[in-house]
Amino acid sequence: MKYHIVTFGCQQNQADSERIASFYRARGYAPARSRKQADDIIINTCMIRQSAEDRIYGLVHNLSIEKLAGRKLKIVVTGCMVGMAAREKTGRMLSQLRRRMPAVDEFLPIEEVGFDYAPVRTGPQHAWVPVSNGCNNFCTFCVVPFTRGREVSRPIEDILDECRTLTGNGSTHITLLGQNVNSYGADLVLGADRIQVMRDLPGKTYFENAYSRNPRSPNGQGVQLSGITGSQNKKADTDGREITPVYVRHLGRLRIPTLFPHLLNEVCRIDGIISVDFLSSNPWDFTDGLISVIANNPKILRHIHLPVQAGDNEVLRRMNRWYTREDYLVLVGKLKSKIPGLTLSTDIIVGFCGETEQQFRQTVSLCRRVGFTKAYISMYSDRPMTAAHKAFADTVSREEKKRRWAYLDELVNKTNLRRGTYR
Repeated sequence: MKYHIVTFGCQQNQADSERIASFYRARGYAPARSRKQADDIIINTCMIRQSAEDRIYGLVHNLSIEKLAGRKLKIVVTGCMVGMAAREKTGRMLSQLRRRMPAVDEFLPIEEVGFDYAPVRTGPQHAWVPVSNGCNNFCTFCVVPFTRGREVSRPIEDILDECRTLTGNGSTHITLLGQNVNSYGADLVLGADRIQVMRDLPGKTYFENAYSRNPRSPNGQGVQLSGITGSQNKKADTDGREITPVYVRHLGRLRIPTLFPHLLNEVCRIDGIISVDFLSSNPWDFTDGLISVIANNPKILRHIHLPVQAGDNEVLRRMNRWYTREDYLVLVGKLKSKIPGLTLSTDIIVGFCGETEQQFRQTVSLCRRVGFTKAYISMYSDRPMTAAHKAFADTVSREEKKRRWAYLDELVNKTNLRRGTYR
């Protein structure tokens, strides 16, 4: 039996597909050379925008025609589309998926795949390493808390063990992945009951043994590395060192503890790793401690992806982004002053609910001030279950969204292509 995986969406989905491949190989399947030769086709879905969803429906439709023509084929749908349907309490969304894609044989929650087998890596030297999954921030435009659930951090020693194994197998470049990577470890420090637990699948987590059985003591007190491994017997670097979580300050208050600066530092200490990168970070969790770790570790790439989404404070407030235009520019100033040669890329949404021309111009001026080397620009897409879907009207026309998209693409991406600085 042969399998073929079609992946839509972000780097986290790519990493998931590597685990799905391992999942199928463990069941005796071999990879097909092409989609036409596969017995099972697994579609790893994305719901971040309507356009991705439409392409998935189109692919399933084409495959269903092949089945009707007599091809023996199993269609499996997994990923964010299934995750969202599983978390929708009434069951209506899963019923809708079945009605719209009757040719699908199995809807597979990604939680069923697990981490029991090493991922099938797609690159000989570079590896994606998930450190957390899900998000607790609930930006009003974003479906991630509904497709992937609450933020769950992977045990730190599991991450380090995987990185050490990767170097032994020839990988030299590591990218740490999370929907909000720089809040990694808040759940490990505080415990699962003290962070947001809404919209999680009952009894299921993305990572095995995600939470330590040892009690946690927050408020800045030291935490043993061996206490955040998910195993009472493992110790990071076998020395049982204590670390103090880095607390994120926002609006004059301690928001969350994070272990990401410590994790990043530990990964850099592993022999054989040449470069370390991480995706994706949120501006309001980017602490001075994290900046210092990057500045002091030449292994960490001097390019940071720092999503801004919009350059106008009122739009940011409606997006529930928790920082202002001024906060973002101050952070950019810190990063550039402490990390020589730093370049920045970003995510931007144009045409968010109620965005005026003047508010869009604020985004344009921010791009000019920061000097991004690349911008991943998207036109706002109304997504079910999000706060924006419930509270705001999608007032910006598609034509205007396309105009704003083209303007920013020319300003940032095409200009950098001509200069040779696009990355």
